[in-house]
Amino acid sequence: MVKRASYADEEYWGRPVPGFGSLSPTIWIVGLAPAAHGANRTGRMFTGDRSGDWLFGSLHRVGLAEIGTSTARGDGQRMDRVRITAAVHCAPPDNKPTTEEKAACADWLDAEIGIIEPTVLVIVALGGIAWLATLKALRTAGWQVDRASFGHAASTLATSPAGREVLVLASYHPSQQNTFTGRLTEPMRDDVPTRARDTAN
Repeated sequence: MVKRASYADEEYWGRPVPGFGSLSPTIWIVGLAPAAHGANRTGRMFTGDRSGDWLFGSLHRVGLAEIGTSTARGDGQRMDRVRITAAVHCAPPDNKPTTEEKAACADWLDAEIGIIEPTVLVIVALGGIAWLATLKALRTAGWQVDRASFGHAASTLATSPAGREVLVLASYHPSQQNTFTGRLTEPMRDDVPTRARDTAN
């Protein structure tokens, strides 16, 4: 890992990044992977990069995060109803996880499902890779999942092994590629978290 010059004096986390947030969430958010100089540096999902700024800014505006930024562990960020994880838990080269990396990280996602299953009411997948990985992991864990194609604000239903129905929502990933090009606009970035919050309420 080559450190970015602005973080040259920092010690990078550089290990698999665990999920962050509530241990009994009603909303579960699944992203792509730790950013090389974000979560891979700070050790917390969506923390220390612009994707995190977009995500936590949105979560704060709709009342799901304590503060609108996520800069470092210990910054005061707190989510009582939300848990965040990723399809891949180590920073992949060029932010493009290989099939092998996704398979190697599948156990992490399976373990997260064990955490969220008793309480979750809404699942939000950020990006197409997270969407496919989430639906696959749910099915592996014994959930019944209705088929649906990925697209911003697309949705499907999943039924837990205990018979509880959960809404699964898709969102474009808040990557710079999407936000800088306008594929994910400011109004769009709040619509999915708002729907998740209202459904979980």
